[in-house]
Amino acid sequence: MNRNRAALRWLLLAIIILSFSGASFSQIAVGISVRIGPPPLPVYAQPICPGPGYFWTPGYWAWNDDDGYYWVPGTWVVAPVGMLWTPGYWGWGGGLYAWHAGYWGPHIGFYGGINYGFGYTGVGFVGGEWRGRDFYYNRSVTNVSVTNVTRVYNRTVVVNNTRNVSYNGGSGGIEARPTRQEELAVHERHIAPIATQSEHERLASQNRQNFASENHGRPAIAATSRPGDFSARSAVPARAAGGEYHAPAMSPKQARGPSSPANRTNSNAGFRPFTPPSKSGGSSVNTTHANGSRPNEAHPNQARPAEIHPQNQPKVTHSAPPTRQSAPRQNSRPPSPPRQSAPRQNPPRQNPPRQSPPRQSPPRQSSPKGEPHKGI
Repeated sequence: MNRNRAALRWLLLAIIILSFSGASFSQIAVGISVRIGPPPLPVYAQPICPGPGYFWTPGYWAWNDDDGYYWVPGTWVVAPVGMLWTPGYWGWGGGLYAWHAGYWGPHIGFYGGINYGFGYTGVGFVGGEWRGRDFYYNRSVTNVSVTNVTRVYNRTVVVNNTRNVSYNGGSGGIEARPTRQEELAVHERHIAPIATQSEHERLASQNRQNFASENHGRPAIAATSRPGDFSARSAVPARAAGGEYHAPAMSPKQARGPSSPANRTNSNAGFRPFTPPSKSGGSSVNTTHANGSRPNEAHPNQARPAEIHPQNQPKVTHSAPPTRQSAPRQNSRPPSPPRQSAPRQNPPRQNPPRQSPPRQSPPRQSSPKGEPHKGI
């Protein structure tokens, strides 16, 4: 008996560790944003709790980019030991309805003040509590049979908010702000929805009866006794819609808002930083794109002028007077004309006119003319 208990404890500890590995504050961050609000919450009964250790997660309206809002039925899931479920909610802000995902944590956080029922009155959770490693159910607000669950208690709950509004803020939304305790709960370590919850939502998106465009706010499967089980023995239909259904005036693709800020931070496609071209230097392709119309001005000023000027002389003589540019360069380096003509034999037609017309040979032959002048 002791060995079985020890094995069970190790198993539960492993589940907690694996669950914490998926914890992230991004689960609380804004995800999907839509320009139209979700329908009211449907009216339905809670299915009976399957057994000890199960925790109630209320139903909610999720979004699909192709078909709009669809209902994710409320269901019982096996809770991580010591953890409570904070439901997700839709919140108005910046002209959009943004979805804030739910999470597991040691305390209940802010869920928009939405009255999801069955212990979720808009603030906190009164459907049960942890006592050590055992969860006790409040039979006043949860459907629990004492034949299946023995850890129960009865505590009367007064519900002030009886509206079926499914979003916070905006026109007609719930006007609620986080309490001090809920703000503190946000900074605690949280656990993302477990695998059975994610699979439950995925299966709900594949059932056409769950879409608001089909059920008009009154889904045929409003809740299930176990996640992913939509059979007749598990599913509970909605008694009525929570309010009058209004078909949206725009298509789901038109109603879809922009992505969340976390998804846009890494979107820098098409941006070209200015620093890489300056570091590459010698790459003619990069300098042309980075410097625009001044790729040729940066090289003569920054490169080695002694090696570049002799090569650029044939190109410069066409745009500037030959006497002003060739004279000082030839005086500083007198043997340069023969060295240039030898390697540059490809343009033989240009070398003779550049060397003969500039009248540079008379200044170089000044010594022969000076001798007869001295004799006189």
